[in-house]
Amino acid sequence: MGRGKIEIKKIEDVHRLQACFTNRCKGMMKKANELAVLCDVDVALIAFSRTGELYDFFSGSVEQILSRYGYRADHRQRDTSQGNGDVLLEDESVTSELKRLQLAIERLKGKKLEGMSFSDLSSLESQLNASLLSIKDQKVKTTQRTIFYSKDLKDDSLTCKIESMLGRDSSGPKVSSLLQAEPESSSSDDNENDNEEHHFDTSLRLGWGKK
Repeated sequence: MGRGKIEIKKIEDVHRLQACFTNRCKGMMKKANELAVLCDVDVALIAFSRTGELYDFFSGSVEQILSRYGYRADHRQRDTSQGNGDVLLEDESVTSELKRLQLAIERLKGKKLEGMSFSDLSSLESQLNASLLSIKDQKVKTTQRTIFYSKDLKDDSLTCKIESMLGRDSSGPKVSSLLQAEPESSSSDDNENDNEEHHFDTSLRLGWGKK
């Protein structure tokens, strides 16, 4: 069977606490030495017991290790402070830009114009006039497209309606071809009527109509 899980909490019994501290501190010193030898790194371990007794381990010179630690800790603190300062400045810049844009939008609506110089007001007026001209031009283009589109739909609808009235299907002649052929048909009918009238008139003059 495996070992039971040990609950990590403060040991209330003083004798057990001291014994646990001594054993575990020796174990940490051993592990620290193994880490320094196996990985070729500088290791420093410092511990004080409840009674103030010092336990320490240094893989190299104490002064060198502590000096390196102090140097790195100081730079890390500076980097953190500088990073926080940069973030603060960036936040202030974003907030300032947001306020400027909000004020510009309000002025485009004709609000919050107090404090603007004559030159600024003239520039704002020119900007609004240019915007109005652009909007009007776009409205004209949109209206023209709508009219052309509606006309095309109307022509197509009229053609379909005429073909439906004539009983034409898609395989038959189109309305446009019928309309083009109609004048020729009328001209042919007129020629036939002229020939008949000429023949009838000739018959009368020759007496063919008499028995």
